[in-house]
Amino acid sequence: MKTFKTRHQFYLPDALSEKLDALTASPGTSKTAILTDALNAWLDRKAGNELDQRFGPRLDRLSRTDERLERKIDALTEVLGVFVQHQLTLVAHQPPFDPDTAQLGLTRYRRLMELVERRLARTNPPSPQDALPGKEGK
Repeated sequence: MKTFKTRHQFYLPDALSEKLDALTASPGTSKTAILTDALNAWLDRKAGNELDQRFGPRLDRLSRTDERLERKIDALTEVLGVFVQHQLTLVAHQPPFDPDTAQLGLTRYRRLMELVERRLARTNPPSPQDALPGKEGK
């Protein structure tokens, strides 16, 4: 099978040329084979290194952020599940709510949702005053 090759002419520094001659002194080695292997290795390494240097730190940072968020979401889900189970256990044998109690619960729920909306809309951390219970109507 015949392979097509392009002839290149280039100049090497004398010291590098002497090293190349020393490598090709033994039979079965050629300057073309050595230079082809060296050029392929250099091009492959350069492309991989450049991509790693450019995008590696960003991808590492994104991976760490993703892992932290996943841990936080797992913890929040577990806390919410335990809280719901606890609340359902507490109210399992209570009589149904009267209309006034149901209205108070609805008012408290709406206040909670408003507080959550305010905290999510803000960019700075919540103040301790936001956590204080408000006046609910009966």
